[in-house]
Amino acid sequence: MPRKRRFYLPGIPVHVIQRGNSRQPVFFESDDYQAYLGWLKEGANKHGCAIHAYCLMTNHVHLLLTPESSEAISKIIQFVGRHYVPYINNTYSRSGTLWEGRHKGCVIDSDTYLLSCMRYIELNPVRAGMVKKPIDYRWSSYRGNATQYTDKLTTPHAVYRQLAQGYQDRQFYYRELFCNALADDRVHDIRASVQTGTPLGNARFCEQIEKQLKCKVGQARRGRPNKKKTVIK
Repeated sequence: MPRKRRFYLPGIPVHVIQRGNSRQPVFFESDDYQAYLGWLKEGANKHGCAIHAYCLMTNHVHLLLTPESSEAISKIIQFVGRHYVPYINNTYSRSGTLWEGRHKGCVIDSDTYLLSCMRYIELNPVRAGMVKKPIDYRWSSYRGNATQYTDKLTTPHAVYRQLAQGYQDRQFYYRELFCNALADDRVHDIRASVQTGTPLGNARFCEQIEKQLKCKVGQARRGRPNKKKTVIK
């Protein structure tokens, strides 16, 4: 069965997930997280990509990126992999595959979903029960987006900047977004789109993407998840 085509477009944000092979850990010590972020920054600068949000979990990674070219994201993932995998194998005397095959990703309608996707990414450690508040987790972009902490890895998206004119006011309003949990149907939509690789947006956005690509890309099923099915974080 042929692999489903991934499609990215210049200037349109993408939610990326990369998991450890068989859901095994890919980070073990603080140095590992720091090494990954260092190569992620280098890869983003090298291949032209803005990073708006990220979260490094024990066995997977969430990224929210806007590429300058359709190939940028795949090149960044490859760049990080070529450096990070040998680093882990050498550091921990291991061999074999670290990541679970190809990364998953979907383009995002920034007007409707960008802030929700940022919240979804930065709330991962809270949903996993690792911390009570997103600010308590060191390996995400939350502190850079919500406080005066300077995160040299991230670039504010235009939608984020529209929260307020001054950066302190923006951070305040961004923190306010986290006072309420994401709606279940919004979480379901984000998960469904990135798992299937289909656009995260309304029908009009999907039509726009198909027009640019000149092909059908489909749309993930919207709405609340089926209670009989297990939803994977």
